[in-house]
Amino acid sequence: MDFHPTEEQATAAGLAARIFSDLATHERLTEAGTGSDAELWKALTAAGLIAAVEETGLLGLVLLLEEQGRTTAQVPYAATCVYGILPVAAYGSPEQRGRLLPALGTGDVVATGAFPARGRITAEGGRLTGIAPVVPWLRDATHVLVPDADRSLWLVRTDAPGVRTSPVETTAPWSAGRLALTGAEAERLGCDGAYEDTLAAARTAFAGLQAGVCAGSLARAVEYTSTREQFGRPLSTNQGVMLRAADAYMDTEAIRVTAYEAAWRIDQGLPAQEHALTAAWWASEAGKRVVHAGQHLHGGMGADLDHPVHRHFLWGRQLDAYLGCGSELLAELGASIAGSPASASTAEGEQA
Repeated sequence: MDFHPTEEQATAAGLAARIFSDLATHERLTEAGTGSDAELWKALTAAGLIAAVEETGLLGLVLLLEEQGRTTAQVPYAATCVYGILPVAAYGSPEQRGRLLPALGTGDVVATGAFPARGRITAEGGRLTGIAPVVPWLRDATHVLVPDADRSLWLVRTDAPGVRTSPVETTAPWSAGRLALTGAEAERLGCDGAYEDTLAAARTAFAGLQAGVCAGSLARAVEYTSTREQFGRPLSTNQGVMLRAADAYMDTEAIRVTAYEAAWRIDQGLPAQEHALTAAWWASEAGKRVVHAGQHLHGGMGADLDHPVHRHFLWGRQLDAYLGCGSELLAELGASIAGSPASASTAEGEQA
């Protein structure tokens, strides 16, 4: 496998880094509160960084989301790409691709997803009924990708009859909402297996986002401990501080490399369900450790709710639980491994 980005992926990631660092400043994020940054969203779409995901693939998206995570930029970038651009490009009909992909690329259509499937929404005759209690970025979305109880995928317009949305506050300021459907008209997207593939891609993408969140938290901690002095020397010279930062760095790298591997395999059309679960598990378990370490290494400043590092803490904890917490993911991964053909063959060989 080759994790080196292509020229197009590297160029897109560099451009994203500049836009996020210029516009997703602490002052602008504070001003945005729990809402999204409309100016930043326009800058991303004008730069072609939404539409580019169709060409750069999932690995390219992971690289871009790392840059978003470093600054905790409040835009529905991950959601629009993994629940809009990628599934429409992969599973949409020619008519759906022609109608939706250009609008997604320009930001006129903003997508999100009611994932993972919890069996709360049913479909009958192309109409959906049920409730998704928390959908990230729903307050910004024009379309929601909804899996029904049979795990078929449907696209629902948020302004359609029978659709009701209401604000929900989550740990991270993700403009989330509650989605209530009462016979809402929807259009089918995809085929058998589309749900599992979309969930794997989403878990991988959000693991990439977590890698960036952790890298940003660690960078702030390194800067703080390198300049803050205690007893006449920087905090970073203390062995306990160095070990804590080293552990956080190793955890961040583990999230990054497993996300890269899962994304590369998905882009190559290789089996990747277990790799996506592995990346998501690292993002949940290790991500939680890293953002706690980032706050802890700031000492008393880490307890300040207005300090920039606290935003990384909130995002890290939100991503810890989104799409499955560590124990859920580990149970799902174990069941997948135990039920795989390779495991069955090994078991038969052991019995023989």
